[in-house]
Amino acid sequence: MNKDNNEELFPLVDEEGNIIGAATRGECHDGSKKLHPVIHLHVFNSKGELYLQKRPEWKDIQPGKWDTSVGGHVDLGESVEIALKREAQEELGISDFKPETLAHYIFESERERELVFAHKTIYDGVINPSEELDGGRFWRIDEIKEHLGKGVFTPNFESELQRIKLF
Repeated sequence: MNKDNNEELFPLVDEEGNIIGAATRGECHDGSKKLHPVIHLHVFNSKGELYLQKRPEWKDIQPGKWDTSVGGHVDLGESVEIALKREAQEELGISDFKPETLAHYIFESERERELVFAHKTIYDGVINPSEELDGGRFWRIDEIKEHLGKGVFTPNFESELQRIKLF
């Protein structure tokens, strides 16, 4: 299914993650602040560097900025674990990894409200960013810290770094 199809259905959840309804992608991103679940996976290599993806210019939210290794919506009828594996495969071409749960929290922007389920993994295999992305690369932690607050990263990524103390 086309990822930018505004008719794609997402579950609506309460603050504990219980499904209370469904809405289209367009409805979730129209400023109505319908709470919907998403997954984040932070992919580190064994050198301690963090892979970040570059959002393409055509994205409706935060185009051209560097973001979490893997991020995506949980589809209606899908568990967080299944969404995590599906998105990692779709975005980076990786499937053989062991996710570690970090936290879940609510992120709110001007356009949307998400219940974020954040995970991390260590992965040294081949990464093949999909055409859905504008590439990606591993960043040293000091390099990330040097660029914080300068408009290089998405606000969601920067706030998540503060919230979950990723490094």
